[in-house]
Amino acid sequence: MLARIYQPARNAMQSGTGKSKVWVLEYAPESARSLDPLMGWTGSDDMNSQVKLSFDTQEEAVTFAKSKGLAYRVDIPKTRKHVLRAGGYGENFATGRRETWTH
Repeated sequence: MLARIYQPARNAMQSGTGKSKVWVLEYAPESARSLDPLMGWTGSDDMNSQVKLSFDTQEEAVTFAKSKGLAYRVDIPKTRKHVLRAGGYGENFATGRRETWTH
């Protein structure tokens, strides 16, 4: 059974970094999902696919996986490059603007 350890990306609708510092351990699916022909629902007999464990640090998640004898894969997150403009947001409302304000 393979476990994946990763740090989830922040929601596209959130500007801050809240709840994005945790590390998550989830199990890789062992069997394919099946489609119910009558209702169209998807289902699976794999109970571990519903399990998501949260940890404060990557080391805690790796230690847990090792203590349970799980094969694991750690996905290191990519760091985000900050976009900084020369004047910043306040530059839009400066009284000494040379160009006219267009939106």
